[in-house]
Amino acid sequence: MATSVNGVGSISSAGIGSGLDVANILERLMAVEQRPLTLLKDQATSLNERLSNVGKMQGYFSALRDKANALTSPSLWSSTLATSADTSAVKVSTSAGAVAGSYAVNVARLAVGQTVTGSAMADSAATLGEGSLTIELGSWGAGDPAAGFTAKAGSAAVSIAIGAGETSLAAIRDKINAAGAGVTATLVTDASGTRLSLRSKETGAENAFRISVAETVDDGNSASGLSALAYDASAAASPMGRSTSAANAELTINGIAISSASNTLSNVVDGMTLNLLKPTSADVDVAVAEDTAAVKTAITDFVGAFNTLASFIRTQTAYNADSKTGGALQGDSATLSLQNQLRAVLNEASSASSTWSRLSDIGLSLKSDGTLETADTKLTNALGNLPELKKLLASDGSSSAESGFVRRFKRLADAALGSDGVFESRSAGIRASVSRNSKSQEAMTERLAQTEARLRAQYSALDTKMSTLSNLSTYMTQQIAQFNRSTG
Repeated sequence: MATSVNGVGSISSAGIGSGLDVANILERLMAVEQRPLTLLKDQATSLNERLSNVGKMQGYFSALRDKANALTSPSLWSSTLATSADTSAVKVSTSAGAVAGSYAVNVARLAVGQTVTGSAMADSAATLGEGSLTIELGSWGAGDPAAGFTAKAGSAAVSIAIGAGETSLAAIRDKINAAGAGVTATLVTDASGTRLSLRSKETGAENAFRISVAETVDDGNSASGLSALAYDASAAASPMGRSTSAANAELTINGIAISSASNTLSNVVDGMTLNLLKPTSADVDVAVAEDTAAVKTAITDFVGAFNTLASFIRTQTAYNADSKTGGALQGDSATLSLQNQLRAVLNEASSASSTWSRLSDIGLSLKSDGTLETADTKLTNALGNLPELKKLLASDGSSSAESGFVRRFKRLADAALGSDGVFESRSAGIRASVSRNSKSQEAMTERLAQTEARLRAQYSALDTKMSTLSNLSTYMTQQIAQFNRSTG
């Protein structure tokens, strides 16, 4: 009930003078007036739910396209799976271009690098002398002493200066490791003392090395000072001793002799990489086969994405007779069109394969609820003929009938998800409706405020008028009663 002050000492409240329940009357009248606004709010809720569901469907279509892209990728259909009968001796992997086949691998020797070690000294702080070390990579000739040294093609000798304060074993080790000479230096300590040991960074006969020394002050003794780090396999004697000679890996593949500077052999067989881990006493069977498991996984993933999308559309466009309510996208023309296009892709036979024409031929059948079910036995049998299965699913024909089924789905998804596709236009249309609804609500709210103000003013005026009439009636009643007493 509204109360107002009409001057000093004068207070009025709507309904006090007339006895009318003005507040209740106004509340009921405004409830009627607000019905259009309530309808607009309900409409806004429905529009926002529809927009959200269009967004979800767009996400499901995107997932379907991703799985279609994976299933139509050339790399999937050319992928291979390699196995080794003895992974402790020979590991195998494949890349693009690998051809299915079986191979017998027999490893006679692993590739190794050269290792040389100096004489024992007291500890890592023991000093040798100033001068320079020159390290050359290459291969030694046959025999002992070696027939000669052949420098590695493309490799240059590296000279390492050993100056004042750099003559300890530890300092020389660090200088060698920092020089990038193709060798690694370490210190080995045992009961007899500390030795400097050098090892080839890379394996293979061509990665052996020679060490030449030039002393700043030559003491004339090749076994002392910096000269103690010289190594030459072609000399009758050398200050540093060789514990391991650099050598290539020696093996046979299907009886063919192979020599390799590395224990990792790439493309000796197209697309196949062998990692040699140890010599073998017999042939190790290595096989390369088509990776049907990867293809099956890709098909299963695609079916899952399709079923998620189909189930969502079915739920959102359905009508519940019990609750008498429909899904958020029931009657939505764009959604129904996409649903029909999905079914059309499945219903049109494909001539891409000479073996199969429908998905049901390979075990993918359409159920009554619009989803696909998989017959595992049929699909497994189809995986035994990958070339024709690829055609049925991934072939990119000049027409829809000449294209694979998954390729069609990819095209449909690409079109729907494009910048001018159905999702962009449908979302834009719904957003425009939401915007119009919001403006209508604002206008309606303003009109309702004006209506309430007008009604309140009218009932306040009525209240005042009735109060005046009531007062007049009371006055007249009093006058008549007084008149009657005076004449009585």
